[in-house]
Amino acid sequence: MNTKDFYINNFGISASSCDLGEKAMEMSRDAFMQAEKTAEFNQMKVLKAFMNNNISEQHFMTTTGYGYDDLGRDTLDKVYAEVFGAEAALVRQTIVNGTHAIASCLFGVLRPGDTLVAVTGRPYDTLEEVIGIRGENNGSLKEFGVKYKEVPLKDNKPDYEGIRAAIDDSVKAVAIQRSRGYAWRESFSVDEIGKIIKCVKDIRSDIICIVDNCYGEFVEEREPTQVGADLIVGSLIKNPGGGLAKTGGYIAGTKKCIEQVSYRVTCPGIGAECGATLGENRYMYQGFFMAPHIVCQAVKAAIYCGCIFSLMGFDIMPGVDEKRTDIIQAVKFENKENLVAFCQGIQSGSPIDSFVVPMPWDMPGYENEVIMAAGAFVQGSSIEISADGPIREPFVSYYQGGLTFESAKVAILKAADKVIGERNDG
Repeated sequence: MNTKDFYINNFGISASSCDLGEKAMEMSRDAFMQAEKTAEFNQMKVLKAFMNNNISEQHFMTTTGYGYDDLGRDTLDKVYAEVFGAEAALVRQTIVNGTHAIASCLFGVLRPGDTLVAVTGRPYDTLEEVIGIRGENNGSLKEFGVKYKEVPLKDNKPDYEGIRAAIDDSVKAVAIQRSRGYAWRESFSVDEIGKIIKCVKDIRSDIICIVDNCYGEFVEEREPTQVGADLIVGSLIKNPGGGLAKTGGYIAGTKKCIEQVSYRVTCPGIGAECGATLGENRYMYQGFFMAPHIVCQAVKAAIYCGCIFSLMGFDIMPGVDEKRTDIIQAVKFENKENLVAFCQGIQSGSPIDSFVVPMPWDMPGYENEVIMAAGAFVQGSSIEISADGPIREPFVSYYQGGLTFESAKVAILKAADKVIGERNDG
């Protein structure tokens, strides 16, 4: 039985969607080759860092209680710092998500009277309450006396004149969001992030540049710390966890900034010296080692998804031939029903909870209802397979992940079938 027949007979995918998939494979070949080339380069970086730090079984041992002298924890920090071209890093399973990691950075380096400037437009929805744009009396930066400014994008690009105008003597830090979040814009390349940082540092070199690096790790050959970022942050259930880390986050950057942030992650006087790893080191090491390959699988799945839905007539971002700077494929749908159908199709082709039908709901930290498909071994892991989007115009779904490209293809084809069925019914 050939692959097409297997898709039809075992997954109920229509012949027309299978034909779209075959065309998408042809369209994707050059982009796949580039993704594989990038993965090879990044894999060598990670391998060399493991060798340089003499990683062995002793680094996987568990600690309890205070976690003093946890060799695995402290060495993993060094591995991350080396791979990301940073002076220091914090990699902790106690960081619950990317928002927590970013908040730790902001509270770690900002003080009452300081100003934070978001120089790539409105930050991701879950940061609004951290900053104090939304919500009251919740311990936000605003409540602690930290001021906030925002420089909107100009034609979806950084507004360098606006950035220069926003920076005054009170500005202590700027926030840069690499990925698109829930915006219809391209994610920023490391080169573009470098230009933003240079613009800021040319005004005042002591301004701390903080980059939300979520979804971008290992998609390019460099990370923002290699173009001047003082701090970069991310979640281990996204790219750098490689689908094996069960929870956690990382922060990498300058020694001075990492020390300040460590006092927020734990408390002043303790910093990075405590924190039992409870047997999680092995998964975090192995996941980081696997990450370049797993990210390549996710990038290929995103390319394939973009090609199929472009062939179906939907607007996509990035375009088929455009450079990839994160693992996300955005698809703009005609209405709420198409968006919901897409996410439900992805869920139905996932290895975990394929029988579940996701529906829009009021997720914590979001202003609008959100629909989220997540068929993952690790709850909420977006390096596995997921798709989500806020229920608001424009109706855009953000697809990401796939531990294997081959399994991601099934989910994407089932999503195409589901959307075609919804359009026909409508």
